[in-house]
Amino acid sequence: MDNFHELLLNRRSIRKYTDQKVDPEDVRLILESALTAPSSKGARSWQFIVVEDREMLDHLSGCKSNYAASMSTAPLAVVVTADITKSEAWIEDASVAASFMQLQVAALGLGSCWVEVRDRYRDDGEPAEDYVRQALGIPEEFGVLCIITIGHKNEERRPIDPAKLQWEKVHIGKWRNEQ
Repeated sequence: MDNFHELLLNRRSIRKYTDQKVDPEDVRLILESALTAPSSKGARSWQFIVVEDREMLDHLSGCKSNYAASMSTAPLAVVVTADITKSEAWIEDASVAASFMQLQVAALGLGSCWVEVRDRYRDDGEPAEDYVRQALGIPEEFGVLCIITIGHKNEERRPIDPAKLQWEKVHIGKWRNEQ
């Protein structure tokens, strides 16, 4: 990408990956990007679990009813957690870190998908967060926000068309009602 705006237009959620492993140096850059994310009051309450084991990725794909299947084809996933006792803004802090990771993934020419875990459920009613926490041994004081799947793309998605952006959702100065 030549510039950040182009990166944003081309970053799309990828749910199909090749079998090719992600280069360890790329993994380091992706994690470094998360560790540079700002956090409320500098708490840096987030922590990340890198998962490359195929059996565990397949198991984690069962964390919720819909939209977790991308883990079963991804060679890599990063579970984004945060210590809920360290920051009342843990959700926001972890979200920024996850977003930074996804932007770094796109800059490397790889694909990613955000798999929401917090406030999601399995078909049997079990909270996805509990399922992931138990599978990975995550302590109770850590909230599990999401899982970012990462890999070499096995699908292409069209860039976002700037002409189709919903500018009517932007309010300047104060809220205006749509008529």
